[in-house]
Amino acid sequence: MSHPASTELTLERVPMMGEAGRGKIKLIALIGIVLVVVAVVLGLTTEDGKRHLSFAWLVGATFVLSIGLGGMFFVLLQHLTRSGWSVVLRRIAENAMWTIPIAGLMFLPIVIPTVFGYSGLFPWIDAAWAEADPVVSKKTGYLNMPFFVARYVFYFTVWIFMARYFRKASLTQDQTRDPAITTRLQSRAAPGMLVFALTATFASFDFIMSLEPHWFSTIFGVYFFAGCTLSIYSTMILAAFFLSKNPDFGHLVTKEHYHDLGKWLFGFVFFWSYIAFSQFMLYWYANIPEETEWLVHRQNHGWGYWSLVLIFGHCLIPFGGLLSRHVKRNKKVLSCWAVWLLLMQMVDLFWLIRPLMNSHGVHFGLIDVATVFGLAFIGLAYGMQLTSKQPLIAHGDPRLRESLELVVQ
Repeated sequence: MSHPASTELTLERVPMMGEAGRGKIKLIALIGIVLVVVAVVLGLTTEDGKRHLSFAWLVGATFVLSIGLGGMFFVLLQHLTRSGWSVVLRRIAENAMWTIPIAGLMFLPIVIPTVFGYSGLFPWIDAAWAEADPVVSKKTGYLNMPFFVARYVFYFTVWIFMARYFRKASLTQDQTRDPAITTRLQSRAAPGMLVFALTATFASFDFIMSLEPHWFSTIFGVYFFAGCTLSIYSTMILAAFFLSKNPDFGHLVTKEHYHDLGKWLFGFVFFWSYIAFSQFMLYWYANIPEETEWLVHRQNHGWGYWSLVLIFGHCLIPFGGLLSRHVKRNKKVLSCWAVWLLLMQMVDLFWLIRPLMNSHGVHFGLIDVATVFGLAFIGLAYGMQLTSKQPLIAHGDPRLRESLELVVQ
């Protein structure tokens, strides 16, 4: 273990983001804004561009939201399990979950058109069509515009309140060093986890699953959750790697921390694969039309190749690549896998959402790339801006020493 004297010396210097990190924020934000402007211009000037833009926008906004929700899960889990190893990393997740407000704003271009009756994304917004459909007519008590908007407001209100509460308490503890705050957050984490599970599940139903209202799935909320967790662990690995150049922070995150993050990343690669296969297997042998139609759309007219990309790129390749202990302890190699899995999360969301726009062929273009990466860069810049204003670690947490001593000499 590290020597107590070196731990005390480390605690005297609270790590903050340096000027080099702050200088990149404006550039990243500018790139994101330019990409979004390009996407909007293309959407307004090309044939069927508005509908194409709306689907691409939903992919990008959901990607940003998945990182925020993943951050909330990580923070709740660490408090719930009274974990000490993660204290030096938890601030990264706290800042990630505080990107949920910006994700909420990103969903406004999706929600506002539905208020005015736009059914290009969600066909059940057209009340006459919904009532005439024998399957969807049974769901109109849930799938209707006023209730959809109310649920959107409810989800983001709850998430923002929870994110603000846990993040603010952590920042307050940095100043007061009151251990009672840790005890209080531990007690709040249990009901918070239940609320998180319910809201994230129903949000995945509303924003993704209801694109195809004939579809039934009881496991989709877990599938979406698996993507959120992969997103946050990948983001935390990349953030820790980026901040490792900070002289006051880099030496605090050891190979043991990267190893633990790598194990979680590997574990959820397997978990995502298990959930994806379970859903496919159940649909395949049940052979119920309302369920199998969803898979048929993703196995024909070019979408089958995207399915193969997910099988290999989201499951088999990273499973083999992350299996080694040495990979998990090498921050450069682990960061490469983190980038890979974030790209696979984008592919996964594209595979979930875009077939509903054109199930008879894959039309992947500049609108998709510019929108998804533009919103992702804006979310990244916002998260970096949060990081630049606060200490990089929760240095008031009473378990900080346990986290700093997570090193084998």
